[in-house]
Amino acid sequence: MSDIRGTVGIYTLGCKVNQYESEAIAERCEELGLTVLSPDNICDAYIINTCTVTAEADRKARQFIRRARAHGSEVYIIVTGCYAQTSADKVAQIGGVDYICGNSNKLSAADAAAQLISSRQKNTSTDIYIPEIYTAPFESMHINSFGRTRACIKIEDGCESHCTYCIIPSARGKIRSKPQEDVLREIRTLTENGCREVVLTGIETASYGRDLDGTDLASLLSEVDKIEGIGRVRLGSLDPSLFKPAFIEKIAPLRSLTPHFHLSLQSGSDSVLAGMRRKYNAAMAMRAIESIRTAIPHVQFTADMIVGFPGETDQNFAETLEFVEQARLLSIHVFAYSRRAGTVAASMPDQIPESVKHDRSASLIQKQAQIKKDILQNVISSSPDATVLFETYDGTYAYGHTDSFIEIKVPLASPPPADIVPIKLLSTDGEVCTAKLI
Repeated sequence: MSDIRGTVGIYTLGCKVNQYESEAIAERCEELGLTVLSPDNICDAYIINTCTVTAEADRKARQFIRRARAHGSEVYIIVTGCYAQTSADKVAQIGGVDYICGNSNKLSAADAAAQLISSRQKNTSTDIYIPEIYTAPFESMHINSFGRTRACIKIEDGCESHCTYCIIPSARGKIRSKPQEDVLREIRTLTENGCREVVLTGIETASYGRDLDGTDLASLLSEVDKIEGIGRVRLGSLDPSLFKPAFIEKIAPLRSLTPHFHLSLQSGSDSVLAGMRRKYNAAMAMRAIESIRTAIPHVQFTADMIVGFPGETDQNFAETLEFVEQARLLSIHVFAYSRRAGTVAASMPDQIPESVKHDRSASLIQKQAQIKKDILQNVISSSPDATVLFETYDGTYAYGHTDSFIEIKVPLASPPPADIVPIKLLSTDGEVCTAKLI
């Protein structure tokens, strides 16, 4: 099918894993002779890579399918991802969808697009291909290209935690890890092609290697650290229970690993964490943060937190605020609990009114904003020398992040180098630091 000529637009919803998988689908499309364009263009086919983490994510998936369909009755529509995995029948009912595949065979979305374009004929009924997710192996895929400076690499799929608020285990299945040598080969290729930062991500990144012999996340990071020319290595969202003393001891000396960790904290209240069926309590999470700070200088933490979980009392929320005050996190993604059909929490008693969720979200965001401002001012006064990897340029400022994930802007008359460069921090507005090149 290498002589096929056609255009494909790819809509991507959801997490970094989906972003990586869409990149792999795009490269597969190009291997088949298709041209991948922005989905805002009129294309022959559209691939929608969906999310289902919330009911809002489902709504957006349906919206993007209809948006693709609005480009004309003859366009080919392929739907994949988590919403496709869990709700294929609902996707097919939207109409105009030619092919649906799940999370264990995503590259088939590219093959389906090529076949449809080659046939020049829409399917008379939706072709649905959803293998059993709980017995599926890790789907082999890789990327060779990346954005200006950074690439996400999926090293793990699946989750077996079964938190009471989360639908993802039913969409992603059991834990499956990418073989270590495959990960290393992919990173070597990207590094040789000029990539200066790789983000190792997964549905439950901390579980990498649990299904493999002879490796785990710390071992993988140690091998990545040996790659010639490796730049920065950053990790996706991590469960705080990962950070046991032995793990911290192994990763602390690694030169490529960034001093920044994004924690899936969710709450600072033991009662709420127990209701969520998390693997840790507040004291364990705080102990992990303090241990990492002792072992890794200048480390910064970002986190996800949920407010308004069923049964969360004013006292429980006050405990979360107290935890945040002590933890001194660089930033928090604050989510108001969203009732998700098919989860245990959806049928729990003592659901929290939306107005209370809104007020608690606002309070936590306000507290975190002041903490972030204090952290940035302290960094500027105590350790202003840093390095930045620029990501965007608007003609006046270049924007990027330090290794500890502090956002930086530098006034420049021309586009910045696609490399890690030294800077000096000068000031902050509480969100972004202004700096100059050294």
